[in-house]
Amino acid sequence: MTEEKEQRKDQRSTQPGIPEDPKITLAMSHIRHKILVISNKGGVGKSMLAVNLAVALGLRKKAVGLLDIDIHGPSITKMLGIDNPQESMQVVEQKIVPAEAYGIKVVGMGFLLGDSDAPVIWRGPMKTNVIRQFLGDVSWGDLDYLIIDSPPGTGDEPLTICQMIPRMDGAIIITTAQEIALLDSRKAVRFAQKLNVPVLGIVENMGWLTCPKCGERIELFGHGNGEQIAAGLGINYLGTLPFDPQIVVAGDSGRPIVLDSEKSEAGKVLHSIVDRVVELMS
Repeated sequence: MTEEKEQRKDQRSTQPGIPEDPKITLAMSHIRHKILVISNKGGVGKSMLAVNLAVALGLRKKAVGLLDIDIHGPSITKMLGIDNPQESMQVVEQKIVPAEAYGIKVVGMGFLLGDSDAPVIWRGPMKTNVIRQFLGDVSWGDLDYLIIDSPPGTGDEPLTICQMIPRMDGAIIITTAQEIALLDSRKAVRFAQKLNVPVLGIVENMGWLTCPKCGERIELFGHGNGEQIAAGLGINYLGTLPFDPQIVVAGDSGRPIVLDSEKSEAGKVLHSIVDRVVELMS
């Protein structure tokens, strides 16, 4: 065990730019598993997956936190039905107390914006500072899982979070079966590997649409591409989500689809993905 810790320390030392922060190290030591949800392309369902993963873990009696580090386009508050974000997250004795929704603790940029339509026009150093606060100045407490929703790409936010957290337990890559999205997904996998973050697997979204009239399955972007990419890269394939209008309704209404999984195929698939993640973490 000591040898393994030393090896991880040596790996972190090869990641330049951010020295280890004692406050972050202490806060993260109370969290058993830290999982990053990433994609290298927008619009593939990353926040949807992060929200449903966190809520489904909570349904399994796990203590869960959800951190949204999408500085420019935060959406977690909307997807969790948090109507008054600024009033939901408090500061007590110089510590940020997370908001709560569906039994999970939630922190993100959306809680800091007085006007939801106001753009966040920040350069890298300001984003780095707020992510440092989200990690070290938040009263996360003892958690089984911290799910981190990252913006698209392999830039400031995902790089910062991977360098700041002493040990990231894994990354989940979400994509669609479209070849251009899969090309970007390969880059996300390589990003995680370069930062010594284990890739837990790939989730393919919008894999098929079920015709509401005849029940025929229509594969919009091709068949089995996500599974083939995972096999080619030697990583786990966690499952394919259907193109389900109920996912959109759930996100807009603030009630994650995993809460009503018996009513949708997408909800059932999401629960199977969560079961696989729990298995990998155990």
